[in-house]
Amino acid sequence: MEKELISNSATETKELGRKIGLLCNTGMCILCIGDLGAGKTTFTQGLALGLEITKTVSSPTFTILKVYHGRLPLYHMDAYRLEGLHQELGFEEMIEGDGVCVIEWPDYMKDHLPTEYLSITLTNLEEDQRKINLTAVGERYERLLKEIL
Repeated sequence: MEKELISNSATETKELGRKIGLLCNTGMCILCIGDLGAGKTTFTQGLALGLEITKTVSSPTFTILKVYHGRLPLYHMDAYRLEGLHQELGFEEMIEGDGVCVIEWPDYMKDHLPTEYLSITLTNLEEDQRKINLTAVGERYERLLKEIL
């Protein structure tokens, strides 16, 4: 199932994330795809609000993984620096574990991705405007997408 939206501001992108975060439950995985500055972290900040996380969410670019605690744990990964790395990193426990996992640049860890997920592709349009494509792969993600749209 796919849906396309237009966000006219960072606030709208964050609000979409918040709505999704309110509906997330244990073991969910969200793939965030987009160029630098497309709004991946802004979306994740909204998701964190929906998960009742009060700590400021920032990009995990240099740390690869940041963990935040709220109603559910949020595992925020940036796989960009994992390109070409084929060793076991232990991320599987977080990807389908006790919280919600957001993976930025998921193409760099294809071998570790679950079979079901919500994919969010953000594309820059004009100034603060973004095209957001949401793709639900799996029944629980299709239900989530129907509920928010």
